[in-house]
Amino acid sequence: MTTVASAHMGWQRLGIATLFGVILWTLAEYMMHRFLFHLKMKSAYGRRLIFLLHENHHADPADPLRGIMPLTVSLPLGAAFWGLAVLALGPLGHAVFLGFGAGYVMYDTVHWACHQLPMRGAVARRLKLHHLRHHYAEQDANYATTGIFWDRVFGTGMRRRHDRRAD
Repeated sequence: MTTVASAHMGWQRLGIATLFGVILWTLAEYMMHRFLFHLKMKSAYGRRLIFLLHENHHADPADPLRGIMPLTVSLPLGAAFWGLAVLALGPLGHAVFLGFGAGYVMYDTVHWACHQLPMRGAVARRLKLHHLRHHYAEQDANYATTGIFWDRVFGTGMRRRHDRRAD
């Protein structure tokens, strides 16, 4: 993927496009979690679909098998995002998708670690605390896992354990 993209652009442009893809992933992660995974459906079929997509993780957040998206879902979606990126951006789309895919892998790793590992270091502890507050304090806040700045941007973050929202 990088060879294909780098043949059409310099390494600096490739790096910027890849970084843009990572940032784009963090926004997509926030938007999907907030607007799709917590969608309130009226039909029994819709509620079941949302349960299978995400609510089963809320039912048992510590289950190591419910912490990441199955490959049967993530690989076809990834292929679709890659195709859309190349269709929309031409060869630059390969580099943007490289960052997007790397962002997804980082997200899955961080999300799984939040539930399964004692995370050390200031950044890791902050990411874990931010995410676990979503599970155990207020499910309608703290939607971001890796790009937690999006919760501040969109006003959906909690300041302290007992605050519903940061103002």
